[in-house]
Amino acid sequence: MQVDISTRHGHLSEASRQKIEAKMMKITRIFDRLTSIHLTIDLEHEQMPSVDLKVSAEHKHDFVSTDRGADLMGLIDVVIHKMESQLRKYKEKIRQRHRSESDKEMYSEPVNENLDREKE
Repeated sequence: MQVDISTRHGHLSEASRQKIEAKMMKITRIFDRLTSIHLTIDLEHEQMPSVDLKVSAEHKHDFVSTDRGADLMGLIDVVIHKMESQLRKYKEKIRQRHRSESDKEMYSEPVNENLDREKE
């Protein structure tokens, strides 16, 4: 998997890059089919930097999370949290879609039995 951190209108220290990369690697625990993670930090406005996080997954378009604020490390945490939410939602959607027919029947049978009982 490719992890890329880029900055616009400024630069980050190597220690900051390592901290940010460690935070971004936590995303892989949620969804293991990620192909790339790209974080862009725009420091054009020093008081209000913006952070964009783009994650590419297999068989899916890119996921995007963006935020702007005063605290850079806090922004990164917020953007990563938003991305984790998107990935969890997508993962659950995949699980529901690929649920076997027997599981679907198992969940629907009690409902049908209850309806039959009510009609009597």
